[in-house]
Amino acid sequence: MKWFFSKPRKKGRASRISIKPPMAAAGRHGVALVTIAKNEEKRIADWLTFHALAGVREVILYDNKSTDRTAEIASKFSGLKVTVIPWQLHTETSSPAMVLPRQILAYCHAISTFGERFRWMSMIDLDEYIVPKDTLTIEDALKPLEAHSNISLPWVMFGHNGHQSPTTTPIPFGYTERARHQSGPLLNFKCIIDPCQVTKVSVHKFETVSMGKNSANTLGRTASNKTRKSESFVTNDVLQLNHYYLLSQQDTEEKINRGAVSGVSNDTRSRSLREKQKLIEAEPVSDTSALDFLSRHGIFDANQFADTFRG
Repeated sequence: MKWFFSKPRKKGRASRISIKPPMAAAGRHGVALVTIAKNEEKRIADWLTFHALAGVREVILYDNKSTDRTAEIASKFSGLKVTVIPWQLHTETSSPAMVLPRQILAYCHAISTFGERFRWMSMIDLDEYIVPKDTLTIEDALKPLEAHSNISLPWVMFGHNGHQSPTTTPIPFGYTERARHQSGPLLNFKCIIDPCQVTKVSVHKFETVSMGKNSANTLGRTASNKTRKSESFVTNDVLQLNHYYLLSQQDTEEKINRGAVSGVSNDTRSRSLREKQKLIEAEPVSDTSALDFLSRHGIFDANQFADTFRG
């Protein structure tokens, strides 16, 4: 008698999910930000304050089993509307064996549930800040780009700024040194999309009805999702995506240890982070784009910033 044992099937991970775009509501307007957070009580107030000043209409925060005051701080924030959604979803299919990442599912849920009310939506993390370069708001910066449904913002990667341990200084004031180059592992994108046009959802790229697999930069030049990394497409004009990737040395170690919401293995995540850390710190340059934006709002120091929406 022969015994046959089937090997367990290796589970794949869905890199993108198709959705039906929501119907645009009458009078839809403004910018919404979608983010996933876990135990971010030390940083969430800075992120909300900055984007409230940048004219964001609403934040939709998916709380990934936080055990600290993240959800409480977000819910009580007075500068803009924050909708907090508990998000502990783990979903996979059996045939084929496929994990459906909770991060992409959260984005699908946000677009389908809330997208009808907004002209623009962006899915970014709490260490990413969308910085208007010349205007007072993100929405004003997007006015020349109304003909587009998918805008790509390249990462601008910020380093430790000499901090060994976490600082109480608000992030835009505490971290003003970034990588000189935007290339290789340091180059990826987040998008600002028209939620009522989205047909495919991922973390770093989208597809829309009017643009298909193409996206525009903030100067209105278009490229396919596959060719966005060309030097002619990458620009920080109009809007800049400040990615405060490393923060302090201690923050970096904690970032590695807590794992990724995307579900990527910790070994893979650790190697990737160490590689980026080395490149960011190799040749840092000063970048005051966030401080320049705040100065246009009359905010010139960390105390003013922290007190902006304090009751």
